[in-house]
Amino acid sequence: MGEKQNCYLVCYDIRDPKRWRKAYNLLQGYGERTQYSIFRCWLSMRSREKLRWELEKILATEDSLLLIRLSHQCVAGIPAYNRPGAWSSQEEAYRIL
Repeated sequence: MGEKQNCYLVCYDIRDPKRWRKAYNLLQGYGERTQYSIFRCWLSMRSREKLRWELEKILATEDSLLLIRLSHQCVAGIPAYNRPGAWSSQEEAYRIL
């Protein structure tokens, strides 16, 4: 059985377009983009730390990064108060590399 996964919002503000593109490409392998600089990712503790480590190699001191863990109860309630289709509630079963 795999590790327990939680839903994370990964928010970033990256000043340099080159670094932004590298971070964007990296995050596409971990989750889905919900807004311009916000990704939704289902991560285990191990994959979360790996992602943070990989992002820190890309980011500069002037850039911002925020990871927010959402409880399963929060995730289940999100579709109730948003536009239809704004948030699919299905947890990603696998990730294609």
